[in-house]
Amino acid sequence: MSTAKHVQIGHLTLPSSRLIYGCMRINGNNSSDDIAKGKLAIRTAIDAGYNHFDHADIYGNGECERIFGEVMKESPALREQLIITSKAGIRFACDDDVKRYDFDQAYLIKQVEGSLQRLNVDALDLFLLHRPDYLFDPQQVAETFEQLKRQGKVKQFGVSNFSPSQLAMLQSFTSEKLVTNQVEINIHNIDAFSNGVLDQCLEKHIVPMAWCPIATVVYEAWGNTFDQATINRIHQELDRQAQVYNEEKWIIILAWLMLHPANICPIVGSTNPERIKAATRALNIEYRREDWYRLLEARNGQPVP
Repeated sequence: MSTAKHVQIGHLTLPSSRLIYGCMRINGNNSSDDIAKGKLAIRTAIDAGYNHFDHADIYGNGECERIFGEVMKESPALREQLIITSKAGIRFACDDDVKRYDFDQAYLIKQVEGSLQRLNVDALDLFLLHRPDYLFDPQQVAETFEQLKRQGKVKQFGVSNFSPSQLAMLQSFTSEKLVTNQVEINIHNIDAFSNGVLDQCLEKHIVPMAWCPIATVVYEAWGNTFDQATINRIHQELDRQAQVYNEEKWIIILAWLMLHPANICPIVGSTNPERIKAATRALNIEYRREDWYRLLEARNGQPVP
């Protein structure tokens, strides 16, 4: 099956590129060379067809948004061609404080305003709650969304790392439709296939974004639990499929994710221009259902029941 190159997210004017460029690493070590490399990565992604850029207030302690904002200032005409997403809600420990999640209304509004200033834009196309705050008041969050929308600071809203029940609960309090859920999906972490996340996305027309989509293939997965035998099986099957499709293994994994009917949008975070461009080849793979299940079987070590 071929992959759609764009997907509609809520009522945004622009359809989103199926591959989203993740800006978490564009600051590098904050040296002038790494900042230049980050700007080149952004422009490479745009030239390669990415029009959706994912940020968060904590990425590079705000530096990643600032670097992106410099690109926007250098080329203001780009703004109308792009979808810009940012997230907030994670607070790091400082002094005698503790790392925590925080959906307090004043805090979220302050973070959005900070992102807008750093990004050098008037409004976010999408604002996501980064991780669920166990203590959040959904009515207050609903009021926060409504205020941000009324003030023209955010166009649409979504969540990140929310369970289906958490998303449904929040949605019941707000008239602002939650249009995306950004979660970890990769060959190691396939929870979204069975825990209701992707079912809910299909049912409610919510677009799933996948962070760390190539974990286990290019780098170790977050909280890796695979033994070496499992990793070997996965790579053996990927080696076979790489020959079948005449493509690199990590690109095969992107196609594997995008075959799902929920229209998973992988987030590509490389700052290497060649890898940013290469990822788009996954959009042209005529990936087969049989190979999807072969890779799942290799992962699980046994056929499906």
